[in-house]
Amino acid sequence: MTVDIRVNGARLWDSIMQMAQIGATANGGSHRLTLSDEDKVARDLFAIWCAEAGLTLSVDEMGDMFARRAGAKEDQPAVGMGSHLDTQPYGGRFDGVFGVLAGLEVIRTLNDHGINTRTALEVVNWTNEEGARFAPAMLASGVYGGVFDRDWAQSRVAVDSGATVLDELKRIGYHGDLPVVDHDFSAFFECHIEQGPILDDGGVSVGVVDAAQGFRWYDVSLEGFAQHTGSTPMAGRRNALLGMAKVVQAVDDIAHEHAPLARGTVGSQIEVGPGSRNVIPGRVDFTVDMRHPSAETLSAMDSALRAVCAEAASDIGLELSLEQISYAAPVAFDESCVAAVKRACERLKVSHQYITSGAGHDACYVAARVPTAMLFAPCKDGISHHESESAEPEDLEAVCNVLLHAALDVAGVAS
Repeated sequence: MTVDIRVNGARLWDSIMQMAQIGATANGGSHRLTLSDEDKVARDLFAIWCAEAGLTLSVDEMGDMFARRAGAKEDQPAVGMGSHLDTQPYGGRFDGVFGVLAGLEVIRTLNDHGINTRTALEVVNWTNEEGARFAPAMLASGVYGGVFDRDWAQSRVAVDSGATVLDELKRIGYHGDLPVVDHDFSAFFECHIEQGPILDDGGVSVGVVDAAQGFRWYDVSLEGFAQHTGSTPMAGRRNALLGMAKVVQAVDDIAHEHAPLARGTVGSQIEVGPGSRNVIPGRVDFTVDMRHPSAETLSAMDSALRAVCAEAASDIGLELSLEQISYAAPVAFDESCVAAVKRACERLKVSHQYITSGAGHDACYVAARVPTAMLFAPCKDGISHHESESAEPEDLEAVCNVLLHAALDVAGVAS
């Protein structure tokens, strides 16, 4: 009886720990940026594991990897499971990779028990979810969901070189020939650590994710005039960094004005020029991240940001460039997929609660085309995008078991 089967938690944990060694950092994290040499090694290892599990691997034009386990009805779209293998710079061991390897563990468990499904199952590794090396985030799933044009996405340039996404896909051998938009699913499930403190604080094993916040990403530049710090009077200075300081405070204020759900951040990707201690900063380039689960509120935050940037530039005499480089609308996940996750939690008698994702995920873009839901596992103190990111083996095992039964619920068991 499929109701009695469970995943091999030790095997899942061991796979995650093996993957974490690729790009391992001195402080226990992982540094595995998209389409880097480390990413290639991780992809190659995932491909080996998929082959050992009897899966057929295909790669699309954005480097997305689809590992397929055939079903009894091959004329029907597969049920997808997955996330991403890339990490933040000096990030954690679980963000993204857990979702990919949880999908693989589901396949391995079905193989162990000789269970065949009616529709095929596919495990997916989406390219450039993090957006750390190539902006914006969730690039490939965005192409899949119709948010980004393929050629535009392939032309994005790495922050550490002049290489484009297409250049690097070809360099590491993961530029496939499968058109991105031609891949169909009947449903898609993404497991992830919460990246927040709600589940950990509440002692809850599984987050049944029914919605996700929308977000807007911006590139902002302020240009003033670089002059000698000693000989230039305070009056009349065109200090670009002072303009940024005003924006930093305003971004924080905007988020507090829309508390408790709003988020507003000037990120740590900041460039100040010309780079001398006795020269007034003549130019500063920085990023802004705005989030909220209401599209209307997020639009109001956008208007407020534009107003304060213009005001700061005008007050100091700066030239302003503000470009929104990415927008993901708030997402309500598919009711039937969310219900399948909840039924699995109840069947397995694991503690669970509905939760809204504060972070963006590939599932948010996939949901534009495919019935989709997410599952969250607790992470210690809600810490993520940091080397100290931590999760307990039993929590990951519990979520993977829920994924197994939710996927079987939707894909069906072949008679």
